[in-house]
Amino acid sequence: MTQRDRDRLVVLKKAQKKLITQEQAASEMGVTVRQVRRLLQRLKKEGDKAVIHRLRGRPSNRKLAGKTREKIVRILSGEIYRGFGPTLASEYLAEKHALTIGREALRRIMMGAGLWRGRKQKIEAVHQWRQRRSCRGELVQWDTSTHEWLEGRGETIYLIHMIDDATSQLTARFVRHDSTEENMRALRIYLERRGRPVAFYTDKASLFQTAPKSPRYAGVPRDQPESPPTQIGRALREAAIAWIPAHSAQAKGRVERSFQTAQDRLVKGMRVAGVATLEQANRYLDEEFVPWWNQHLVVAPANSTDAHRPLETSCDLNAVLSVVETRQVSSDYTVRFQGKIYQIARQDVRPGLRGGHVRVEARLDGTLHVRSQDRYLSIQECLPRPRPAPAPRPAAARRSRSQKPTEAARQSHAGIAARGGIPVWKAAQIDVTRMA
Repeated sequence: MTQRDRDRLVVLKKAQKKLITQEQAASEMGVTVRQVRRLLQRLKKEGDKAVIHRLRGRPSNRKLAGKTREKIVRILSGEIYRGFGPTLASEYLAEKHALTIGREALRRIMMGAGLWRGRKQKIEAVHQWRQRRSCRGELVQWDTSTHEWLEGRGETIYLIHMIDDATSQLTARFVRHDSTEENMRALRIYLERRGRPVAFYTDKASLFQTAPKSPRYAGVPRDQPESPPTQIGRALREAAIAWIPAHSAQAKGRVERSFQTAQDRLVKGMRVAGVATLEQANRYLDEEFVPWWNQHLVVAPANSTDAHRPLETSCDLNAVLSVVETRQVSSDYTVRFQGKIYQIARQDVRPGLRGGHVRVEARLDGTLHVRSQDRYLSIQECLPRPRPAPAPRPAAARRSRSQKPTEAARQSHAGIAARGGIPVWKAAQIDVTRMA
């Protein structure tokens, strides 16, 4: 008997002895007057055990059958469900195997079978909380995650996330490389689906910011000119989209936490679906994961106004989202780019073009376009100029090998060395003038 049962027994005995009314007993016990009458009748027949609930100690009517429990444990013991938590496992059991069970009941079954281990909540470092932006499209967090997304079933791929700060609406794409071109393709998908946001919020990676050049000697002051923008930074400027750098990973915590969710649910979902290629991963992302995210994890913004701006007709995404370089036109109206020479068409030659600068756009579809001011020029790749053949070098004169002296030469040299000469002191006394 619990303490609650003993307290109720005291109240019932007071009502039985007419010390309090049945209404007062019902008020103290938190039940109806009719229930008090039932308990008083049971108290007369059964004694003190009348306050104990009759279902105590009996199995629940909603308890799963033993065969069903064994089936659940057998399914979740499979390799594809390795690491699944109770919440995610209950969703897949209902969707894939038509087994409906609450996550708390499933948690007890999994812990009893050794498939799940309860974890205590850890006290983490507290960071200053930043309130969400009020409107959709006012700020979009952008980042790339490196993770073993395919768990060794295929090539290494990267996941690009763009998540709205006000609503947590997600736009994502798998890519092979975390490069400028792949991020531009992801940016194009976002702009075509949502429109132009007010600002993007990213880290200070080299894709978004040019590393500043520090002076060689810190003590010597030097004027630092503004670093030129990166290709993505230039594209955002031309699209009239602001760029805001984050000074820490905690500052862009919304997109960082979205990667934690993806590394759990997305990896396991692709494992169950048998995803092994980049194309299959993007298909699963577009058809399964992103719709689930935008249905269950999106919140309503404080302001229903959409801050996204439509793409203007003057904004050519093909030109904006390309690798842009500046080149000088040679005297023969040619342009050099990436080791190749391109000839400008004769009909596009204008005064001032020779020696001037043009904009070269290497677009994402592999084409190359050259623009002078507001006009595109027709170009054609030139064949590489033949290089003159190098003049043949004169053959070096061969040195004759030294031959060993003959026996006659050895005897001649030995005779010369054997002949005696006058002493040095006597040779010094010779009068050279008389010998003339």
